[in-house]
Amino acid sequence: MSDLNETPRGMRTVIAFLGRRNAGKSSLLNALVGYDLAIVSDVAGTTTDPVHKAVEINPLGPCVVIDTAGIDDVGALGQMRIEKTREVIKDSDLGLIIIGDGSWTDFEEEIYQMLKEKDKPVIAVINKVDIDAGKDLEILLTNKNIEYVRTSVPEGLGIKELKEKIRAQKKAERFEDLSIIGDIINAGDLVLLVVPLDLGAPKGRLILPQVQTIRDILDNDATAVVVKERELADTLDKLYVKPGLVITDSQVVLKAAGDVPPEIPLTTFSTIFTRFKGDLRQMVEGVGAIDQLQNGDKVLIAEACTHHALADDIGRVKIPRWITQYSGKDLSFDVAAGPNFPPNIKDYSLIVQCGGCTITRRAYCNRIETAAEQGVPITNYGIAISYVQGVLPRIISPFPELRDLAEELKAW
Repeated sequence: MSDLNETPRGMRTVIAFLGRRNAGKSSLLNALVGYDLAIVSDVAGTTTDPVHKAVEINPLGPCVVIDTAGIDDVGALGQMRIEKTREVIKDSDLGLIIIGDGSWTDFEEEIYQMLKEKDKPVIAVINKVDIDAGKDLEILLTNKNIEYVRTSVPEGLGIKELKEKIRAQKKAERFEDLSIIGDIINAGDLVLLVVPLDLGAPKGRLILPQVQTIRDILDNDATAVVVKERELADTLDKLYVKPGLVITDSQVVLKAAGDVPPEIPLTTFSTIFTRFKGDLRQMVEGVGAIDQLQNGDKVLIAEACTHHALADDIGRVKIPRWITQYSGKDLSFDVAAGPNFPPNIKDYSLIVQCGGCTITRRAYCNRIETAAEQGVPITNYGIAISYVQGVLPRIISPFPELRDLAEELKAW
């Protein structure tokens, strides 16, 4: 199956396989997926760094499974691997604690407490029951109110039951499939999408947030019309039906705001995806920190993925330029690309986060929560651009829960 036909990783349920070395995590993962995805060996510690893989698990649907190093790994390198496992727990939707010898040790308890602290659902897997029945363990898990499944990979025991227990968790509210804009458009609406085809546009296709938005519009029985920014005004003149919503790329938001009549709701892709994946209110409240920046302050540009930087890159070039011009201050900008923030985010006066199209909702929320815990204001690309260009009140007006903030911003 080609990448164009796959469910984006950021919209998949993340399942972490956790436990001690040689508990059978990799074998169980292979059995759950239905083919040899992870390397299996009798040697303890075969899995080193976490291995992420997007898969379709029948009947669970699209998931990301993560095979982790044993939580009981030893030595300095082992400790680094354990820290990687802790990061996996933070970004997962569901934790499977795999037990291969019928014993609940301090290591399993540590994993359980980490999952519990992050309010993650937990399923214990009593693995290798063909070798160890684990009856005492069942009593312990029952007393702890931990759901469990007995499995034996060679015999195929418990695999179907484990899938059913995972699926039951996926049906819970925490895994509910949310709509991107379904609550602010109506069936039959025409939604106009403004999509520049600049150097950042991949050749022959649209970027992921644009594709996902088109799909969401169709799922909500509305009509999507896609135009470049140069054709926006002309297209609006040609339409005999007024759009129910216009969504624009943030880089041309000022032009779109000028072309779209004020009675037509207008927002940006970056804004709708921050709302879809994270906490839009916190991001809007955080953007005000731009006005508090002083000479010498550091701003972190946070990219959730790694990509080839372009000559006029949005995060590395344009946003620093626009914020500097707006603030009039001598600022320092750092870029952190990849799945994690740098450890020293307290050194920054502001974090400007990308749209996070490649990461899950949980991972995106973790970034927002980490910033809040460290007391560092955080906003995102589109909100920052709309703010410094003076159109943010209009951009957040389509969302009922933010109309109070829109009015406050207008008063500023």
